[in-house]
Amino acid sequence: MGLDIKLPIGAMFTIFGILLTVFGLSTGDNEMYEASLNININLWSGISMLIFGIAMLFAAYKTRKKDS
Repeated sequence: MGLDIKLPIGAMFTIFGILLTVFGLSTGDNEMYEASLNININLWSGISMLIFGIAMLFAAYKTRKKDS
């Protein structure tokens, strides 16, 4: 069994994705997002990080299940 980096990477992206998504949901004022064309960058990047982190955790789970 070699070094599997998917588990810590998936955990890190999932935690950061949750934090960034919650922050994006809690900041609803449009004045903050005027520089980004009124797009809630925190929310969308948090969601994408969360999806990527869950996909990495799922891949790590499938690899561990196949090895045993």
